[in-house]
Amino acid sequence: MYADSAISANMADEGLHPPEYPWPHNGPLSTYDHAAIRRGYQVYREVCAACHSLDRIAWRNLVGVSHTEAEAKAMAEEVEYQDGPDDNGDMFMRPGKLSDYMPRPYPNDEAARAANAGALPPDLSLIIKARHGGADYVFSLLTGYMDPPGGVEVREGLNYNPYFPGGAIAMARVLFDGVVEYEDGTPATTSQMAKDVSTFLSWASEPEHDDRKKMGMKATIILSGLVLLSIWIKRFKWAPIKSRKIVYK
Repeated sequence: MYADSAISANMADEGLHPPEYPWPHNGPLSTYDHAAIRRGYQVYREVCAACHSLDRIAWRNLVGVSHTEAEAKAMAEEVEYQDGPDDNGDMFMRPGKLSDYMPRPYPNDEAARAANAGALPPDLSLIIKARHGGADYVFSLLTGYMDPPGGVEVREGLNYNPYFPGGAIAMARVLFDGVVEYEDGTPATTSQMAKDVSTFLSWASEPEHDDRKKMGMKATIILSGLVLLSIWIKRFKWAPIKSRKIVYK
């Protein structure tokens, strides 16, 4: 790999560092807000999915997390997938199944670039892990669009966002108050939608998060018990040896 030896001292080139937000799932014993995951998926499906893929998430991953099995099956069947070959050697289209992965908005990267003025929208499956700041960065980016300050020029077709490296991003602001209508009646403000979709993408990047913490808690309890048991056994075995008296005649 080749790296540019020129290092800029301008902080704008690195992007504004996002503030740290109190995400409810960041605690050592905390789990994801599954209602927020469901709302976040709705934001992704109605807003983000027009340009961004989610290659590593299958419909089955939603079952028991944000949707029931029947709901996930119904959503999967709304999408047509190419399958085959059949008995005649031909490919055919079929309704989606739980085992299928989320559909891509574009057939390939070239088509994605052509539709977005040369910019390639990144896959969002691991975007939380791939960006410094994680969910804080994504939330700040989605809510950080503003007019460029005096003396800052942004090329045509780009948008000013201080949290994006360089300050100029091809993606326009997509979250506006009321752009989606939540099923549970939660007010769809810009910050609420950004919070929900950031939570959903956090789950997408680490679906095993809740199970990992449960397993860690079980392991801590078991290991603590074993440590106490080993201390008791050590004292039980060694106490008579250490306290005995040896008498020589």
